[in-house]
Amino acid sequence: MTSPEQIVCKATPWFTLRAAAMLAMFGLFSVLFYIDGTTGYRKKNLEYYVHATFSQAGQIFSEKNKEGTLSASEWQEFAEKQTVKLPEASLLPADTELPMPWPAILTDFEKMKPLQSHLLWQEYSGENGMNVKPAEKAFDAGKIRAQIIVFWICLSLFLITLFFLIRTLGRSLKADDQALTVHGKRIPYMEMTTLDLRKWDTKGIALIDHASPSGSGRVRIDGLTYGGFKKEKDEPAERLMRKIRDNFSGELIEYTTGEDEEKTTESNENV
Repeated sequence: MTSPEQIVCKATPWFTLRAAAMLAMFGLFSVLFYIDGTTGYRKKNLEYYVHATFSQAGQIFSEKNKEGTLSASEWQEFAEKQTVKLPEASLLPADTELPMPWPAILTDFEKMKPLQSHLLWQEYSGENGMNVKPAEKAFDAGKIRAQIIVFWICLSLFLITLFFLIRTLGRSLKADDQALTVHGKRIPYMEMTTLDLRKWDTKGIALIDHASPSGSGRVRIDGLTYGGFKKEKDEPAERLMRKIRDNFSGELIEYTTGEDEEKTTESNENV
């Protein structure tokens, strides 16, 4: 149980919300780029080439029936022998039928007669789950490969963000009358040599140098990430810093006047 004299600062909602938003963003991008790189762009390629076939079929039908003498059987016999002009298989969905015959709707003489291939495409795309407005151009292997590369980048950023979120949620800053504990490392006040508060008022960051017989080091106090400065919560980070200053007897570094003015170093050894 935490004693009344101990101040504990855990991860703030400000940090967790930002990290959660970044996780959601990188996670969404990862999913979208993965879909595009594995199946999405290939499906769009198929839509693009099949849609182009409808326009080509309309032009061919118009030329063959220029004199109005084309019969239904003649058109059907011709159309059933045609195939969709497609790129190499690696740029198409894995289950694409190769060679792909013209869609059955294009072999229907009565449907082709009005020469409204866009209406036939609307009917066909709706029945086959394709976009009514296909991509303006096909995607080559480089563009498909780029989606996978960006997917791995987004996934890496997602995992890095998740790591830092979990690590931060498991950490805390604690201050009692004898020592400051930073993420599990206990630093007695008597071992602190320098307290740098030049960024405390503007960024909520303080640096503490410490030395002991076992060695020396520096720790970073991030008040925005741990504790926070919300007045309705009695400014936990500010209370933590007051506890440190009340027990600190080393060298204090802070601005004596407003932002970006000259710095000064004062001794706090007799406090």
